[in-house]
Amino acid sequence: MSTLDKFDIRGRSAFVTGAASGIGLAYAEAMAEAGAQVTLSDIDEAGATREAERLQGEGHTVRAAKLDVSDWDQVAAAFDDHDAAYGGLDICFANAGIDTGAGFWNPAGHRNPDGQVDTYDHKRWDRSIQINLNGVFYTVSNAVRIMKKAGRTNGRTGGSIITTASNAGLVTEPIVGLPYMPAKAGVLHMVRALGLELAEFRIRINAIAPGPFVTNIGGGWLKKDPVARKAWDAIVPLGQVAETDQLKPLALLLASDASDYMTGSHCVIDGGMMLGKFN
Repeated sequence: MSTLDKFDIRGRSAFVTGAASGIGLAYAEAMAEAGAQVTLSDIDEAGATREAERLQGEGHTVRAAKLDVSDWDQVAAAFDDHDAAYGGLDICFANAGIDTGAGFWNPAGHRNPDGQVDTYDHKRWDRSIQINLNGVFYTVSNAVRIMKKAGRTNGRTGGSIITTASNAGLVTEPIVGLPYMPAKAGVLHMVRALGLELAEFRIRINAIAPGPFVTNIGGGWLKKDPVARKAWDAIVPLGQVAETDQLKPLALLLASDASDYMTGSHCVIDGGMMLGKFN
């Protein structure tokens, strides 16, 4: 097999959470463009359906599914539906996530009264942990269930799971909401633990840890505020906040056999932002 052949995922199936926009949509587009059969799932059913119809119009094999990753029963049913539609599961992106508010500093460097540990709304904390950590567990657990089932029926156990973590799970980010950081750190440690657990079944799991990307998270403020965008561009060592399309090659690497000796790893993609954190 040639090096390029190892990136070939034609005929495989992929399930993506949080796929109606942003990073999840980029993952779904990358999989569809590379020839995989894809389920775009999102709590935003209209958005997932719209994007699925667009990709279908471009000749790709995709379907949409409404999914709240904080609801175990919904997650289990969504994976069963994917299995029934595509005859198994080869690739899963556990991507869905939210930002439930600012951290203890705001971008201007002033303390945020709603972001302090003693004033932080516990309901916001619970919601962030439920989606950003528990939702990843629910997604990964059901992906593994389908991948193992395939092995029992045809002997081809295996697959690739990719989680969306964050560089905020690796270093302290005072402008990021407090629960987001331990949730993403938990995702990274879950990936390390499951890399070991799932290796026997040839199921690989790795994390992508993005830095500053232009998405809808946090209300899409980098899209709406050109002054803030310019300020962030200035502090990224490679010179700009990234667009989500820049995640597609890494997503394909981790989804394909090109990364068949990688598991339990986290891949930081942040334009060099974290380099200064350790200098």
